[in-house]
Amino acid sequence: MSSAPPMPTEDPDRIASHAGPPTAAAKQVFGQRMAAASATMRRWSDAWARLPTVVRWSLLGLLLVFLYTLPLTKPWPIDTPGTDLAGVLGGTVVPYVVVALGLNVVVGMAGLLDLGYVGFYAVGAYTLGVLTSRHANLPWLLCLPICIVVSMVVGVLLGAPTLRLRGDYLAIVTLGFGEIIRLLAERLDWLGTINGIQGIGPPPNVGPFKFGVLNKNSFFYLGLTVIIVVYFFLKRLENSRVGRAWTAIREDEDAAELMGVPTFRFKLWAFAIGAAVGGLAGMLYAGKAGFINPDGFKINLSILFIAAVVLGGPGNMPGVVIGGIVVSYLPERFRFLNTSRYMWFGIALVIMMIFRPQGLLPRRAHGRTQPPDPPTFEDVKEGDPDLEGGAHGALA
Repeated sequence: MSSAPPMPTEDPDRIASHAGPPTAAAKQVFGQRMAAASATMRRWSDAWARLPTVVRWSLLGLLLVFLYTLPLTKPWPIDTPGTDLAGVLGGTVVPYVVVALGLNVVVGMAGLLDLGYVGFYAVGAYTLGVLTSRHANLPWLLCLPICIVVSMVVGVLLGAPTLRLRGDYLAIVTLGFGEIIRLLAERLDWLGTINGIQGIGPPPNVGPFKFGVLNKNSFFYLGLTVIIVVYFFLKRLENSRVGRAWTAIREDEDAAELMGVPTFRFKLWAFAIGAAVGGLAGMLYAGKAGFINPDGFKINLSILFIAAVVLGGPGNMPGVVIGGIVVSYLPERFRFLNTSRYMWFGIALVIMMIFRPQGLLPRRAHGRTQPPDPPTFEDVKEGDPDLEGGAHGALA
């Protein structure tokens, strides 16, 4: 009798190849945990929406009280060892958060890739420097609307000839714009050339709030108030007809145009409003620092601005606020690591983008859900109780 043929053995290398690389398994595990965290946050968001209005406003008031007392209480998890917390919050975190909110209008809401946003940041800072120190001595409050209007006009001048472009082409044009602003500041005597502008006027003193080199808490209070006002304005704008037009352009520009949305006009509005908020952030930075030069507006700053929006979640305003805080605060929190802190910060960003490409707080997708497929039809066989008048198939 012939013996049965031996059973084929599986090649271990082949089994390992089918199992997938370790990165894929780690990504799956990490992705499942992040998805569970997102589901938990969504449930918290739904529970928040169901709370009575009085309770929500009371909790928001408590949160604002906590934020305004940060420079005084300096809680241990938030305090920055080796650096004054009020200086970090008022001089670094506040401008980044305002910039992230403004850039979110362009990138997150309207879906336009802007890599030269630092140009608007520089326009606001240099406008304040020119009007309060270099060529005039105007009060800070009078310069506030002027800086916003000048930045908005620059945004319109840039957007009008370039917003016919899309995608990578628009990104290259805006990248060049950011470098042009910096190079002009280096070469024009009117802007101080490479030496920059010194003695920039600070905000005016109001009661107990003094704005000087040693009064860092006041700059944080002013910046936090500006963030609240800008957030409220942009949130109202997002829920308006303009915000819905930006959403349509972001999702599919061609379809939006076919449905009658004047895409060019609304994209120009996005550029102008984003530029105005960016100029406001530059103004806050210049008023706090008291000195600016072209080296403070290099292209790497634009990359960090984009990283704040992408890390937080494009199109989601609470997310971009968190992204701006993370990008600006973490390097200062881990200053004890010296220069290596930037390497670890970069590694953390790369890992985050691999396992969570939609950001820390991605925007919620709105729309109809696809109905489930109908069950597959199975033919009735002989002996089935439905066929023979059983309990499930008998006709009354």
